[in-house]
Amino acid sequence: MKRARFHVGQVIHHKLFGYRGVIYDVDPEFQGTEAWYEQVARTRPPKDQPWYRVLVDGRDTETYVAERNLEPAQEAAPVDHPLVERFFQGFDRGVYIPRQDTN
Repeated sequence: MKRARFHVGQVIHHKLFGYRGVIYDVDPEFQGTEAWYEQVARTRPPKDQPWYRVLVDGRDTETYVAERNLEPAQEAAPVDHPLVERFFQGFDRGVYIPRQDTN
């Protein structure tokens, strides 16, 4: 199992599809279904490497992305997504600060 290159709160850029987003969860390896992988992951990225759940900037969508398709975003601006406040408590120097659970 490979160590994740990116972290929760990091603003990223998708190399193939060109969108920016913020990572809100990291899986050490693929956690989706085989059917989803066959239908959606057309470039067949490795399942045994980290995958990321991403809130897409400027859209009301989330994605599940293999590490090899991501790179750090060049622009350190905040991400515009309706769920940002659910996962993060602030934005400081280009990185989101994750919310702490208060149970």
